[in-house]
Order: sequence, then C-alpha cells, then structure tokens
Amino acid sequence: MADQTGAPMKLPDPLELSKTMASIAERSQHLVSEFLAKQSEGGQFGMADPLNIGGAFLEMTARLMVNPARLMQAQINLWQDYMTLWQTATRKFLGEESSPVIKPGPEDRRFKDSAWDENVVFDFIKQSYLLTARWMQSTVRDVEGMDDKTTKKVDFYTRQFVDAMAPSNFMMTNPEVIRATMESGGENLVKGLENLLKDLERGKGRLNIKMTDMEAFEIGKNIAVTPGKVVFQTPLMQLIQYEPTTEKAMKRPLLIIPPWINKYYILDLRERNSFIKWAVGEGITVFVVSWVNPDEKLAQKTFEDYMREGPMAAMDAIETITGEKTLNVIGYCLGGTLLAATMAYMTAKGTDKRVASTTYFTTLVDFTEAGELGVFIDEEQLAALEQRMSEKGYLEGSAMATTFNMLRANDLIWSFVVNNYLLGKEPFPFDLLFWNADSTRMPAAMHSFYLRKMYQENKLVEPGGIVLDGVPIDLTRIKTPTFILSTREDHIAPWKSTYAATQLYKSPVTFCLAASGHIAGVVNPPVAQKYGYWVGAPKKLPKSPEEWLAIAEQKPGSWWTEWKSWLDKFADGEVPARRPGDGKLKPIEDAPGAYVKVRQTA
Repeated sequence: MADQTGAPMKLPDPLELSKTMASIAERSQHLVSEFLAKQSEGGQFGMADPLNIGGAFLEMTARLMVNPARLMQAQINLWQDYMTLWQTATRKFLGEESSPVIKPGPEDRRFKDSAWDENVVFDFIKQSYLLTARWMQSTVRDVEGMDDKTTKKVDFYTRQFVDAMAPSNFMMTNPEVIRATMESGGENLVKGLENLLKDLERGKGRLNIKMTDMEAFEIGKNIAVTPGKVVFQTPLMQLIQYEPTTEKAMKRPLLIIPPWINKYYILDLRERNSFIKWAVGEGITVFVVSWVNPDEKLAQKTFEDYMREGPMAAMDAIETITGEKTLNVIGYCLGGTLLAATMAYMTAKGTDKRVASTTYFTTLVDFTEAGELGVFIDEEQLAALEQRMSEKGYLEGSAMATTFNMLRANDLIWSFVVNNYLLGKEPFPFDLLFWNADSTRMPAAMHSFYLRKMYQENKLVEPGGIVLDGVPIDLTRIKTPTFILSTREDHIAPWKSTYAATQLYKSPVTFCLAASGHIAGVVNPPVAQKYGYWVGAPKKLPKSPEEWLAIAEQKPGSWWTEWKSWLDKFADGEVPARRPGDGKLKPIEDAPGAYVKVRQTA
C-alpha cells in the first residue's frame, strides 16, 4: 500500500499490535469501570452543577429570546461570512489567488502546520471553525440585561467549549495527525491510547494529563539547586538562607514570600533563570519561605496562622540570624497579598517597623476586577468547594491546577491532548511545566477565608474590613516604600487590577510593568534579553492605569536590573557576606529542604 506520493506506507506488525491492543483492552475495562463508579457518586463535587453553569446559560438563553431580531442578525452575519468563505475556497480550489476571510491570532499555535494554509480542505475547515467560534463568542458577549458575573461566566465557558471543539483536537480534521497515522501505520494512535490510559491510571480514574517528562527533573539535583541551608522552620514553612557568592553583601537582608498555591522554586528553576541565584550574585543576603504542602492535620490553619508562622516568624528568625533590625521583603502573587495584609497588621500594631521596603510581584489586593479567576467565585461554587474541603480538610492541588490550566486551555490542555494522545508523542522535558505539575494542597480554613473575604467580598481594601489576630487592618495606612511589578499579559492577576494598589498605600510607590505573563514576565533573567518593560515614577501616580502607561518609559530587557537599582536605595550599606550557620540559629538541613519535596499524589 502506498500514499499519494507513491511512498510505501509502514504497517504495524500484526502480532505485536494484537498483544498491545489486548493489554490496552484489559486495562481499559478496569479504568472505565472505575471512572463510571466515580461519576455515579455525583461527579467531581458530589453535586449536579456545582459551578452553576446551567443557570448562567439558562439566563443567557432567556435574554437572547427577548431580542430575537438581534439573534437573527447574528445568524445572518454568520451565513454571509460562510458564503464569502465558500467563494474564496472555490477560487483557491481552482488555483486562483484568494485572501482568507479570517486568520488565527498571532499567538494561536493550533494551526501552525503548513497544511492548514496550503491544503484547500484543511484551510476551509480552519476558517469555518474560526468563523463559528467568533460568531458564538460575540453572540454571548452581546446579550443585554445580564449581570457582569453571569456574563463573564457564560463567556468563559463558551470559550472552553469553543476551544474543545477546535478541528486540531480531532484525528480526522488534523492534517499533522493524519500524516503521522499514515507514516506510522497507526502506531501513533496505539501509543496515544497507551498514554491516555497511563494518565487515567495516574489520576485514579480522572484524566491527569502529563505535560512534561517528570523523570527528567529532581528537586535539589537539577532544579532548585542554588546552595543554601534551611535555618528555621514552623509547621507551615521552612526558611532557607542561601550561600553568598560575593565577599560583601547589602547590610539589609532580603526575605522572599512566594505563594503557597505553588512551590517557591519557580524563582529557582535552573541556574540560567533563577531569580534567587541572580539576587545572591548581586550581593544580597537572600532568605526564602518554603511553604509546607499541607494535609488534613493542618485543616484548621487560618490566614492568621499563615501570617504568624510565615512572614512574622521569618522576620524574627532573620533578625536572630543576622542581628539586623530591618530588612527588605518581596511578596509574589498570593504571597504578596499576605505581605500587604501583614504590613497593614504591623502598621496597626504600631510596634513593628522592621520592613524598610516592600516589593510586590503580580499581586492583587483590590479584587474588584479579579480577572477570569472570578468566574469560579460565587456562592454556589464556594459552598460546593467548602463541602468538598470539609471531607478531607484541604483542597487537592489537582483542583487548583485544573483551574489555572483552564485559563489557558489551548496551551495547557489541548496542545497536550494532540501531542500525547493523537500524535502518540512523549512531552518534552521543561522545567516550568515540571513546576506547574508539582501542585500543592490548600488548608480548608485558610482557603475558605481567602476566597470569601478577598475574592468574593473584597474586604482587604476596606479599612477595617479584615481583622487579623484581633487587629482591624487598613492598607491605606501603610507608609513603607513600595515597588510593584505587574505583567501585561497576566491572566491570574490582571495588571490593571494590580495597579489599583498604587492608589492605596501612603508610601512612595514605583510601578513597573513587564511584558509577557504571570510567570514568564517575572522569571525573565537579564541574560535572556527578552520581552522588555515599562516604568515611570512620577511623584503622584495617575489614578488610571491607561494614563500611567501613556507616560511610562518603555525599556528593553529584564526588569530585574531596574528593581536592583531601586533596592540599592534601601541597602543600608555593606557588610561581609553572611553564611548560613554564622548566626545564632544553626542549619537544620541543606536547601531546598524537606517541605518542598512533599509531592501530592494524583
């Protein structure tokens, strides 16, 4: 048998194929039975519709029916687009030049194979999908009369459906998959089925998509390898102090508070992109909080506990170790939200002025416009989530990972479906995706407080809206000099929302906007010479983020050097570089420590 070019088509060995399929069938039967049993228990949350998607779409449908003329016009527009597409496709089939009716966006990598443009059939399939997707999403966005939350929910889940139905996700409408199937005699599909079953086995009946070679990395061996020691710990965190690489160091040490939704080593992936290694090389005594991966024993740990046993305890330990009564602090994402709350608590107490400067990486404190994560925050969903957490005492890390992956479904879900299951390939080793898959659990009490008081009720920006350890806190009283880093394409902490913090603090604020997203925009070492950033420090920052961007200066390269120049103002001179163990607290173990190595099973 040969393909259209006359080249012989490779066929699989019948005996080997038979053995493979028999093995797959045996494993499939067990997995399908287990999967069906889980569904009969009530699904993921034990409820019919915990996300209240049905209610949102029911309301959208009712609103659409109120104005049938608008719906009819949308339908007419779609048919007109299709007629134009038929005409251009016909001309292309006849060998004439024709311009596409619609093109994928520049960031859309689903249609990168040349056949999507060169082959008439696949070009038609691609464009018809893009037209339908545009029509569907514009139709639901234009529905009048719905409240903002319902509109966003409908738009989000419509996009999930549209992304799932892309022709690139199906064997018979993906030219790359068809080509691979012909060239391998179907071995790609057999291998893909094996990959699918392995992912179901690892997920114990739920699909746990493998995104990278998890065997290629080992924490402390080739990832998170900056030398240091664990010098202090509480039930919630280990404090790591890093070995200096310079003879002198800033007098004031630096404390980094990462988010506990993920592990700290996003800032210490590999030597070439480690913010921690770079900071140490800049002559900074660096301390990092490594949060515990909590289990049911820590179910009752609260946001207050995270403050007391996290940054507050770390500050005490750093003073004991270095003898310094002041320090500089960085908070990343949720770690930044905790830092802001801690600063407000310390300000209200009036007795603790240890922080000389604060830096916030991609941090929300005003949750008025919380981005697409707000889609998951309403009373129905929170009640379902709290019920789920009450059963185990924590939220599984896999639930958080799924939520974040849905925000970028084409990149973090469907691209791997195509690669792993349709093409039958193994994913490439990638440090960032290894970290992304190394998910952490959330204690029930803390997580419920955080979602309700901040995301749902937005109490953090309300003076006295949140009480920590008996103290009402007020962000507007904070006077500590502040550097705020946001990223322009952030889908977790939208930059225009993070900018709101510039109008809250009484302190002098420097706002910096990096290109790229929540991770890549932050982890952007100077040697990479990528992206660029915007910075502007007028005496009074404009109220509007758009006004700020209009006057900000765009610079090439990494924001890291910009931040270091700012931090130099708070160095308080130099001292001989400090080594872990020089102070009164003796090292417990080598970095990266035991807490970060606790992995969640699927």
